[in-house]
Amino acid sequence: MVVALVAGILLVLGTTVDRRPPQPSADQAFSTPSAGLAAPPAHPAVPPLPRSVPVRLRIPAIGVDASLARLGLDGAGALKPPPEGDTGLAGWYGGGTAPGSRGTAVTTGHVDTRDGRRGVFYRLGAVTKGETVEVGRADGRTAVFTVDAVEVYDKDGFPSEKVYGGSGRPELRVITCGGRAGNGGYRGNVVVYATLTAVREPGGRAVER
Repeated sequence: MVVALVAGILLVLGTTVDRRPPQPSADQAFSTPSAGLAAPPAHPAVPPLPRSVPVRLRIPAIGVDASLARLGLDGAGALKPPPEGDTGLAGWYGGGTAPGSRGTAVTTGHVDTRDGRRGVFYRLGAVTKGETVEVGRADGRTAVFTVDAVEVYDKDGFPSEKVYGGSGRPELRVITCGGRAGNGGYRGNVVVYATLTAVREPGGRAVER
C-alpha cells in the first residue's frame, strides 16, 4: 500500500507549468535527516480523537481553505488524485487514518494543472515549521496540527516509510508535487509533516487536551 500511494502521488499529480511553485528551504527540514521514521515532534502531541470523516482543510499561512474529497486507489493500486478541474479541492486517503485519529493521515492535492492554473497546494512549499494545518471534521471538531518539518524528495529517493510510517501519535501529511521539473511533470514531492497539538470543539472553544 505504501508503494502504491507513492506512485499515485508522483505520477498522477505530476504536471508542470512555466513558473515553479515555492520550494521548501533546507531550514524547514528535520534537524536530523533520516531515511527511517520521521523524527519526534518538537511540540507535545495531544491524545488522538475518535475516527470522523474530514471535510475541510485550512492552512492559514498560505491562504488554503479547501474542501476535502475522499480518495481511493485505482486499478493499479495508485492513489487517485482529486479532480483536476476543481483547483480548490484537496483530498484525503479514505482507506487509511482519518485526520486527528491515531496514526498517519494522508492528504494531497494538485500544485498546478496542465493548462497552467495554480492548484490548491501551489504554495505548499512556502509553509514553515510551527505553522498550523486545521482539519474540520464531520463531528464538528477541528483538529489543529502544528508543522514539524517540510521536506522535498526526488521520486527515486522517496522515503516511503518515513512519510507514511506510523508512530502511534496522531499525525498528518500534506503532499503535492515539487522538486525537479522535467518532461511530463515534476520529478518529486513536497511533504509537510505535522502533529496534532490542539482540538477546537464545536463553537470554537480550543482544547489543548
